[in-house]
Amino acid sequence: MSSSVASTGRGTAPTGPGAAARAVTRTLSDDPLGGTVRRTVLPSGLRVLTEAIPAMRSVSFGIWVAVGSRDETGPQAGAAHFLEHLLFKGTNKRSALEISSQIEAVGGETNAFTTKEYTCYYARVLDEDLPLAIDVMCDLVADSVLTPADVETERGVILEEIAMHDDEPGDEVHDLFARAVYGDHPLGRLISGTEETVTPMTRRQIQGFYRRRYTAPQIVIAAAGNLDHATVVKLVRQAVRGTPLDTDPAGPATHRPATPAVRTKPATTLVEPKETEQAHVVLGCPAIDRTDERRFALGVLNNVLGGGMSSRLFQEIREQRGLAYSVYSYASQYADSGVFAVYAGCAPGKVDEVLHLTRAELARVAAEGITEAELARGKGMSKGSFVLGLEDTGSRMSRLAKGELLYGNLMPVDDLLARVDAVTLDDVNTLAAELLGRPMSLAVVGPFDSGSFTVTG
Repeated sequence: MSSSVASTGRGTAPTGPGAAARAVTRTLSDDPLGGTVRRTVLPSGLRVLTEAIPAMRSVSFGIWVAVGSRDETGPQAGAAHFLEHLLFKGTNKRSALEISSQIEAVGGETNAFTTKEYTCYYARVLDEDLPLAIDVMCDLVADSVLTPADVETERGVILEEIAMHDDEPGDEVHDLFARAVYGDHPLGRLISGTEETVTPMTRRQIQGFYRRRYTAPQIVIAAAGNLDHATVVKLVRQAVRGTPLDTDPAGPATHRPATPAVRTKPATTLVEPKETEQAHVVLGCPAIDRTDERRFALGVLNNVLGGGMSSRLFQEIREQRGLAYSVYSYASQYADSGVFAVYAGCAPGKVDEVLHLTRAELARVAAEGITEAELARGKGMSKGSFVLGLEDTGSRMSRLAKGELLYGNLMPVDDLLARVDAVTLDDVNTLAAELLGRPMSLAVVGPFDSGSFTVTG
């Protein structure tokens, strides 16, 4: 993070219980690939980050809460996702119809999503309609009523969503793999919860989760586009005034710690028997957390192994042998853990060959490493995908929020590209030898019984 200007009291004067405190605003960067990024911490601990991009005519506005499915107890499984649905159902000022119609009337769009470590509510509107978007989105996050009738309505919707997910084996296999690696740990559970946990969940439980978890220090507000930072801060303060987010002075919450590391299960195989036309497999192992300095080397390694059409696995399994339509590798990283895995979807009769080729390729890279040409291509893919991903206000808004919420700082674009450039062949090959030599867990969804596969190191 680069920090150049520090000032206090920008925007309107504090009101409510924390009136004696002052907001603190800093300029984080003047990025040549974007606009000016500023950060204000309100007296309540709520943080507001903006990136002003005058060339845009739109603004993406998001409210990010540092609460996800891993913050639930076993009986609460699905509460964060259930709450995400309910916040759109009405507040003390607006009905569900008014929430949607007011944004849609100006051509805007709203949505939300829940992950294992955070929840996001966002809107994208024309720049002139940003005041409306701020008022609506802050209202629904800060002051929803969660009526008993709405709880019952959304319970039905979520149970249908869970059933629909069960009909998507290509998605289900990734959840099965998470369970193979993490077992009963919250990272191994479904974000949506299950029918067994969602059905008995009460309004009181959800309301308690809402008020305990959705506090100002846990919230980051981010916006990117044609905007003025001081105006955004002023509008946010007005929108949350008199709500449960207008609280006594408090410091912002720190980002989720990386220690102690999550204990993963020994390599295992899980099979979900299902009469599908295609078999879905995920083969992988525990990897590194998101703050590990080797994450840039892992990104390059992932690109070389299965990150695109030129990757080793795609070329070997699809292009040369035609064994699978879809094959790719991926890395998922959390505060204190991570996984590296390979997915393939193929005809059931070809699963053994696909797994054999995948294991052989992973073992080859572990033993021999990658080439200089592959290193250059992998680095180019990392840099290109990152920069091209910043071509819209939504991705820039997400970058601001994730930097603040997950890392506690915003790495400038040039610094991030430099970190990728600094990755050496030895960095990648050392990581490959360590990571790909580990015993691998396997998840399979398809027309097989539980004894069809065995664990292979």
